[in-house]
Amino acid sequence: MRLRKAARVILVGAPGVGKGTQSERLLQRFPQIQSLSTGDLLRHNVKARTPLGIKVENTMKAGGLVADDLIMRLISNELYKKGWLRRPGDPDVMTLSSTATNAEPASYGELPVDLITSTAALDAHAPPVASEDPSASFILDGFPRTVTQALTCDKIVPINLVVSLKTPIDVVIERITSRWVHEPSGRVYNTTFNAPKVPGIDDVTGEPLTQRPDDNVDVYRERFRKFQETSEPLLEHYAKKGVLWEVEGMTSNEISPKLYEEFERRFA
Repeated sequence: MRLRKAARVILVGAPGVGKGTQSERLLQRFPQIQSLSTGDLLRHNVKARTPLGIKVENTMKAGGLVADDLIMRLISNELYKKGWLRRPGDPDVMTLSSTATNAEPASYGELPVDLITSTAALDAHAPPVASEDPSASFILDGFPRTVTQALTCDKIVPINLVVSLKTPIDVVIERITSRWVHEPSGRVYNTTFNAPKVPGIDDVTGEPLTQRPDDNVDVYRERFRKFQETSEPLLEHYAKKGVLWEVEGMTSNEISPKLYEEFERRFA
């Protein structure tokens, strides 16, 4: 399925609701969409020893949270590099001819603001211009998670669809407490719909399966509570901007067709 305009998307949902599954399915169904993962971008910058990567390396090694301004700088740099954002007055390099030939977009370097340290600093500059070329479509993974982050994100790139994925909490709890993993490979089983051939044993290696420490009811309910605290104001923010769309289902297979239909209605 081909898109006719750029989709700039955020998926929001409680832990275990299936954000990863829906993201993968959207990427397969709409090849013009790419995943923009803040975690992947951070790891790439650390590995490449970029100035930003060096700056955040110690924080990441210590298990700390990278500052919002650095995350936003990371995202904006990537969008400029791909040609998905441009400075006001700059030509839009993502033309039909360039996308047709798979040409690499020009690199725009870093955001005009030397360091994104506050919304006031961003207000002092003309906002970037987002490309509407379908090949500039992305699902932003891992950011924003709070209203404060969303306000900063608004000044860099206009998100045009926020999907709120909803599944009843009791269904999710049953799903995660039935989940077993083969740690060395990352293979995931579920005793309710994707059970291993032999209970407790990996189909491929014959090695024992384990459950993740946070795959229990008490831990999940606490994670769900924290998610609600941050997500409700975030979703309200995007609802006011007119870009929020909610979809509910008992399973990922029930949600996916609704999601495809909405994407096609908006962007295809």
